[in-house]
Amino acid sequence: MVSLSVRLRRVVALEDPLLRAIADSSVDISPRPGAWSKKQELGHLIDSAANNRVRFIKAALEGKYDGPSYDGCGWVDIGGYADMPWSDLVGLWKALNLALAAVLERIPEDRLQAECRIGDGPAVTLDFVIDDYIAHMQHHLDHILSPAEPRP
Repeated sequence: MVSLSVRLRRVVALEDPLLRAIADSSVDISPRPGAWSKKQELGHLIDSAANNRVRFIKAALEGKYDGPSYDGCGWVDIGGYADMPWSDLVGLWKALNLALAAVLERIPEDRLQAECRIGDGPAVTLDFVIDDYIAHMQHHLDHILSPAEPRP
């Protein structure tokens, strides 16, 4: 489990300064109706961290997880990320992911095969859910850090 924690810590260490370097003037821009701004997309990653923390811990403690998916767009809207300072969002994203890395370090190795069902999705292992979380986060970070248009 330490290797997943190390991967997550590396992503945070690499991406945090790049996120902080983004000009405030560009983080509010939504190029078309329904598209997320950089703030909203980072907010989505904050929501993802919060939801996955519950999944990881419940699977580790109970040996399984069976719970809902979540409405990403709804969470972003209600989260109010568009109205928050960029530096606060980056700080929250960093803090949540470092806290998640600490959780990953403490998950017993035998719990990595715990069965997880998220929403109507197929059963997968906790190991898969964690790996997918990191890949999902990196996908969005690559998008936030690219000059391409934000997406919903």
